[in-house]
Amino acid sequence: QVQLVESGGGLVQPGGPLRLSCATPGTGFSIKAMVWYREAPGKERELVARITSGDSIYYSDSVKGRFTISRPNGRNTVYLQMDSLEPEDTAVYYCRGDCLNDYGTLYAGVWGQGTQVTVSS
Repeated sequence: QVQLVESGGGLVQPGGPLRLSCATPGTGFSIKAMVWYREAPGKERELVARITSGDSIYYSDSVKGRFTISRPNGRNTVYLQMDSLEPEDTAVYYCRGDCLNDYGTLYAGVWGQGTQVTVSS
């Protein structure tokens, strides 16, 4: 079973930055499209940012101008740069992607394990 590997969460003060990463389990995969979600206690899951296979990007209004989704190496890692963090950004962040292996097999809707982001002074 394929699972994406997340890293980069933690505790940060309001106004500070964090960068999350979501990577394939090995070099034999590439990420075609990726969505970042977050789940805060007592709230519904929220779509935060999305990048398509054609590199079209979408942000929710709540993070637009503060978060940036990117894949600078173009292949197997997607980043979510989060700047000017607010306490309201506290949540568990999940990535979900469509991954293609080197044999041409597509794994759609693969989840990461989640990473906690806490914004607090």
